[in-house]
Amino acid sequence: MSRIGNKPIPVPTGVDVNVSGSVVSVKGPLGKLEWTLKPGIGVTVDKGQVVVTRSTDERKIRAMHGLVRAELSNMVNGVTKGYERNMEITGVGYKAAIQGKTMSFNVGYINPVQYPVPAGIDVKVEKQTLINIKGADKRLVGQVAANLRAIKPPDVYKQKGIRYSGEVLRKKEGKTGK
Repeated sequence: MSRIGNKPIPVPTGVDVNVSGSVVSVKGPLGKLEWTLKPGIGVTVDKGQVVVTRSTDERKIRAMHGLVRAELSNMVNGVTKGYERNMEITGVGYKAAIQGKTMSFNVGYINPVQYPVPAGIDVKVEKQTLINIKGADKRLVGQVAANLRAIKPPDVYKQKGIRYSGEVLRKKEGKTGK
């Protein structure tokens, strides 16, 4: 029995949740998000709450029940508050810049690395080494942050690279360390 899937999602004022067929759309002050339902999952909106139901107790449908409820909750939070991820660039001469919808990274490679910022994401670069990623879609914000980190993952020996703010890395000793 899914404990998460059975909880109703409260809908704050200013947020519209519409169910048309198998598509759930959530519209709020920060944007509009959509989610396509799988067969066996139903969504109803009544009295300022969204309720997710399932048709059977099959294993896949039980798993989807909790997932759909969590995704819809993230969508409601995203269109009201939004999601944010902060990143740091560490290393001598490492820096980032933004020109329009493209980010440019100088992180020790011969040429700067270009990264196109997807639609629905706002990116700010502060002091050339701090990156702020904001958006309404939690999945997209996390994926953009993971893609930026993958450009130059932090090194365990010198601690250089692109990392999440607050990420703790264990520094390894070199060959001569005992």
